[in-house]
Formats: sequence, structure tokens, C-alpha cells
Amino acid sequence: MTLDDQLRRRDEFAAMRTVETAMYGKSRRCHLRFARGFTLLELAVVMFLIGLVMTIAMPYFGSLQTSQMRSESRRLASRANYLYQEAGAQKVILRLNFDFANNGYFVTRLDPFAAKPAFQAENGPAGVRVVMPTGIRIRDVTVEGQGTLAQGVAIAQFYPGGSVDATLIHLTDDRGEVFTLGIDPFSGHVSIEQGDIRPGRGVRTHW
Repeated sequence: MTLDDQLRRRDEFAAMRTVETAMYGKSRRCHLRFARGFTLLELAVVMFLIGLVMTIAMPYFGSLQTSQMRSESRRLASRANYLYQEAGAQKVILRLNFDFANNGYFVTRLDPFAAKPAFQAENGPAGVRVVMPTGIRIRDVTVEGQGTLAQGVAIAQFYPGGSVDATLIHLTDDRGEVFTLGIDPFSGHVSIEQGDIRPGRGVRTHW
């Protein structure tokens, strides 16, 4: 190998070492940067973006929960209306049982003309037990002649003669918003109002 060849190989080797050193230094700087974590400016930007997203999203979540409360109120009202019609048509007594322990309601039936009349689970379309979704609960139920209950089981009865116990129901959510449902004892009509309404104050129950 000539002297020129030796010099050329030495220069190539030196150039490769320079490139490797530069690449190693850049990689080490990146590693050290990530090891140090985020800078205060980067953290501030992240916190700002999180706050912006929450500001935009919170009204939407609140509206979504209100819509869910309204939907559950309408479902309960539909069940009560059906029971009023069914009790008159079938000449039976139907009970709408509010189960506070399980945060839901279910229906039982009594046939007054049976050999041994007794309340039994309803097997018809209204017999499906309903449990409130997460974040919504039955706060209390006021039934004429029974008073206000917030534990155990509250019972509203629908009679074959076309009447029902005057009943006031309060649904609430995690934010403290309240929906009030009132069952009219003569027509079976269910009024739904947004707000915490007491007996005789705006909801048609004829107390």
C-alpha cells in the first residue's frame, strides 16, 4: 500500500469518527432533555390546553346529564300513565313500588277477584324492573296518606275505578339538579317540572 493510500484511509477514518461523535452528542443531548422532563413553559401550555378543553366540555356534560334526567322522568311518567290505563282496563290494583335501596322501581299486581288475592310481580309490559342510571337517583317520594319516604319502599297504587294515590316524586343528579313528577289522582296525568317543587306548589297532584 502506497503512502497516498495510507493517508487517504486515515482521513476517511477521521471523518467517520467525527460523524459518529456528532451523532452521539446529539443523541445524548436529546436523552438528557427528556430525562430533565418538561420545561415550565411546556407545562404551562399543557395546563392551558387542558383548561380550555374542560371549559368547552363542561357545559356539554351538564346539558347531557340534564337530558338524561329528563329522559328518565319521561320514562317514569310513561310507566305511570300505562299503569293508570291498565288498572282500569284489567280491573286490578297495580302498585308502583319505589325501591330506594336499589335506586329503581318495579310493578306488582293484585287481582281482587282471585281466590286468594295477593300482590304478585307484574308479568306484562310494565313488569320490567327499572334501575336509574349512574349519577341519577330517586331522592324521595311523597304519597298521600303515607307521607314522604326516602328509604325502604314507597308505594303508589292505581285502582280499577280510575284513580291513583296522589304522588310526588323527586329525581336528582350528582350536581344537585332536581326534577319533580306529580301524579294526578283523578286523571292519572303525570306532570314533569324542572326544579324542587313541594306538594301543592305548582305540580298537579290535588293534595
